[in-house]
Amino acid sequence: MPPRSKPTERQRRLGAELRRMRISAGIKTEHAARLLNVPRTNVPNMESGRSGISADRVRTLAANYGCADEEFIEALATMAAGRDKGWWEEYRGRLPDGFLDIAEMEWHATRLRITVSVHLPGLLQTEDHARAVFEAVIPTLLTPDVDVRLAHRVDRQQVLDRPEPPTLDVILHEAALRMEFGGSPVARRQLEHLLHVSERESVTIRVIPFKAGGFPGAGQSVVYAESAAPRLDTVELDSTHGPEFIDTETQLAKYRAHLDAAEAVALAPAPSRDFIRTLANDLQETPCPTSPGKSPTAAKAPTASA
Repeated sequence: MPPRSKPTERQRRLGAELRRMRISAGIKTEHAARLLNVPRTNVPNMESGRSGISADRVRTLAANYGCADEEFIEALATMAAGRDKGWWEEYRGRLPDGFLDIAEMEWHATRLRITVSVHLPGLLQTEDHARAVFEAVIPTLLTPDVDVRLAHRVDRQQVLDRPEPPTLDVILHEAALRMEFGGSPVARRQLEHLLHVSERESVTIRVIPFKAGGFPGAGQSVVYAESAAPRLDTVELDSTHGPEFIDTETQLAKYRAHLDAAEAVALAPAPSRDFIRTLANDLQETPCPTSPGKSPTAAKAPTASA
């Protein structure tokens, strides 16, 4: 089988961890190839994520590299064994690869810690809210492009309905809650959706009110995906050019500290729900001002089917 031209972020991560183990053990690629009885060129391809590797071969390399972290080894073996295509693969070629990498990261996480300052997490957005967000992109997206992004965002939320969903700990700044994407009616329904989702056993939502003041990382949205093995945790940061994935221990420690600091100034879950409920009640379902000759109904915010 020829090497992959575009490995996924998860495939790249598996390869990167194998390379780190090999270098830490002081073993050259030639020796690693002999351990697996494969051509030398196979090792760089495996370590770049361009070629697959079996779970048994992962264990063989780890044993010969002197890795004693059984939890870490088994997590790597699980990554190697998981070759079934996820639901996100149906969007391959229709969306930027980064969209699919985010979905795959969420699907395999055991816990997701998220803090946002302006945008609400995609996993908690209603269709109308998400459509309004995509329609505000520069340059403007064509309607078919908005539709496929919206479908993917909605599909991402199925991870919360799995028999054993990841624990979702979300910290929302008041600014994000007050952004009226799509207008007041859409914003109110979005806040009501947050209240509904917060009732799930696996979901915790905390709010940082304006009066809490500043805190480390206040201007940055962070998604921290925990793995079955802490060494495989990943941080995802959004940018205008697509997601950035970070996995060095120094950076992981920094973002854990940011999340801990944000949680320290946030309201507890129950007061947070009260806070969101108050904001929702303040948003009245009144029609937008209309121009002469137009009915209030025609002026309502667009829905996902518009």
